[in-house]
Amino acid sequence: MNNHEIDYKLYGDDMQFVEVELDPGETVIAEAGGLMMMEDGIQMETIFGDGSGGGGGGFMGKLINAGKRVITGESLFMTTFTNEGSGKRHVSFASPYPGKIIPMDLSELSGKIICQKDAFLAAAKGVTVGVEFQRKIGAGFFGGEGFIMQKLEGDGLAFVHAGGTIVKKDLAPGETLRVDTGCLVAMTREVDYNIEMVKGIKTALFGGEGLFFATLRGPGSVWIQSLPFSRLASRVFAAAPQSGGQSKGEGGIGGLFNMFND
Repeated sequence: MNNHEIDYKLYGDDMQFVEVELDPGETVIAEAGGLMMMEDGIQMETIFGDGSGGGGGGFMGKLINAGKRVITGESLFMTTFTNEGSGKRHVSFASPYPGKIIPMDLSELSGKIICQKDAFLAAAKGVTVGVEFQRKIGAGFFGGEGFIMQKLEGDGLAFVHAGGTIVKKDLAPGETLRVDTGCLVAMTREVDYNIEMVKGIKTALFGGEGLFFATLRGPGSVWIQSLPFSRLASRVFAAAPQSGGQSKGEGGIGGLFNMFND
C-alpha cells in the first residue's frame, strides 16, 4: 500500500510542533495524546492495530499487531485524522517534552527505520508502526532500553521526536560508534546493533554511567539525542522533595512559598 503524500511545516525550536497539511481524502496517523490542534473538516477516528490501514490477516492479524504494540508500552489503539472537506486542512502534533521533531522520508531510507519505543509521533497513513526484536536475547535482558524497539515501515513521511539536541551520524562500512543506550533515537535497517558491557567495573560503579552501552556498526545512519527523557525524569525526581519534606534549595519560588507557610 502506498502511503499518503502529506506536506508539513515545523514550528518552534526546543518545544516543537509539526503542522501537517492534508489534501481532501488524505490521512495522518498518530499516537493517542499527540494532537495539538486541528481545523474544521478533519475527522478523527480511533483504529485498532498498527496504523497501516491494510486489511491483511483480518481481525486476528490486527489483534496480533496491537498486542505487539502493547509490549512496547503503547496503546492498543491509534488515531487517524482524515481531511473530509473540499479544500486543504491542517492538523498539528506537539512534542511531549523539550527536544526536536525529526521528519523522516521512509522512501529515502530503504523503507524502514528502527527507533526507540517512545520516539514515534505521527506519520502518513500507510506507515506501519510495529515492534523490532533484537536478535541477541542477552542484549535485551541486560541492556535496559535497547532490546524492544519500534520499527516504522512504508514509503511515506514519519515524524520522530527525541530530547535535547539531535545529531545524525552516517557510518561507513565497518565504522563503529558506541553510545549510551538511552541516547540512541533511530537507525536505518542496515546498521548492526548490539549491547556491550562497560570494560572495568570501577568505571561503571563510580563513573556515573550505566553498565552497558550500545555498539552501532555501519554501514547506515543513526540519530543520537543529547537528553533522553529517562535521564531528564531522573534528574527532576532527584531534585523534588521526598516524602513531603522540603527541598534543600530554598532560593526559588518554592522556597518563597515555604517561607510564608512557616
